[in-house]
Amino acid sequence: MLSVMASARHDPFARMLNVDLMAVLVTALLPWSTSGVGIGMLVWLAALTATLELRPFLNSLLRPINVLPIALVALAAIGMLWSDASWGARLYAVSPATKLLFLPFLLYHFERSTRGLWVFIAFLASCTLMTVASWIVAIEPSLSLKGTGDPATYGIFTKNYIDQSQEFVLCTVVLALPIIISLRDGKIRLALLLTAVATNFIVNMAFVVVSRTALVTLPVMLAVFAMAHLRWKTNVLLSVAAVALGALAWTVSPHLQKTTDRFTRDYRLYKELNEPTSIGLRLEFWEKSLRFFAEAPIIGHGTGSTRGLFEAAATGPAGSAQGQVIGNPHNQTLNVAVQWGMVGVIILYTMWFAHFSLFRGEGLAAWIGLMVVLQNIFSSLFNSHLFDFHEGWMYVLGVGVAGGMVLRGAARHTDSSGTAAP
Repeated sequence: MLSVMASARHDPFARMLNVDLMAVLVTALLPWSTSGVGIGMLVWLAALTATLELRPFLNSLLRPINVLPIALVALAAIGMLWSDASWGARLYAVSPATKLLFLPFLLYHFERSTRGLWVFIAFLASCTLMTVASWIVAIEPSLSLKGTGDPATYGIFTKNYIDQSQEFVLCTVVLALPIIISLRDGKIRLALLLTAVATNFIVNMAFVVVSRTALVTLPVMLAVFAMAHLRWKTNVLLSVAAVALGALAWTVSPHLQKTTDRFTRDYRLYKELNEPTSIGLRLEFWEKSLRFFAEAPIIGHGTGSTRGLFEAAATGPAGSAQGQVIGNPHNQTLNVAVQWGMVGVIILYTMWFAHFSLFRGEGLAAWIGLMVVLQNIFSSLFNSHLFDFHEGWMYVLGVGVAGGMVLRGAARHTDSSGTAAP
């Protein structure tokens, strides 16, 4: 393989292989590094240019799955023209959306490549290793790269508990389909292995660390799996088992009890004492963001305007919930609506719908892509996960690679059936 990689200068097969391996490396780095992912994707794009066929690529840009993310980035760039923020703030606010520009390249490449599954195997293996690191630093906190003494870093080797929980939830739900398929095909050993890996993710979230966003999105994603792939009798049995196991996990896990109890505690502290708790701040941010949106409902206040609006609307002491100033309202829809109004919201939801529709078929690639989109939509109710670095790249890489695999499968089916593509 090394000799093939080294021959990329004059071998098209080797050039394709290098692009695939670079995508595998970047995806494996995603749970561990931010700078590695940013640099790696630029290197990946440079490697891709050596394999790019201009006419087919330009034709692929006409698909809605490519037009819409490009349109959202273009709106963010154009939105700088009517913003009152400084130019530094405007440029800074555009950058989180620019990762969406990689989507057309990923979809184009993995529609040609046969190694898309390598990317997801690398992500699963990397997340599995992250659970090992999480268990280790839970036992010995001094080994964490996040430092010690802060309760928020418990069980976190690098990054944060929200990013880690997003990874573990996605891997857990995605593994449900190959487990069921393995059982139906009589591949008991493979099913047991995959079940052990999924159980490892669940146990880590139950006893080490989990985000509240994950506690909301995991049941929704599992419910979609049950409705799509299981019989109703099986669903009833699994629902009863899930409730029983969830109650048992909550009973024996002090960490899970503390996480769920924080929902009501944070809301009470916010309402009664005006303390800036996590839930209280989100309610405050959402209420003000809706007011900002009502002031400029069509095209919004412009790119990078959010922080300035919160500064003008801040009331009370800086330590109170009403006095908090932020550039991100912790909701993807409101993040877009404040800056680019209804125009931006329509593009955002149309893009989500187009990507969701891409994965309505059968097969593992369609299942992975469906869960990536669904997780991003639901988790974006509580965070701006499309624009956040880690979750945003999970979306771009997941949709790009799985979408390319689905498009490749559809093209092969069209060729074999001898019918024209719709």
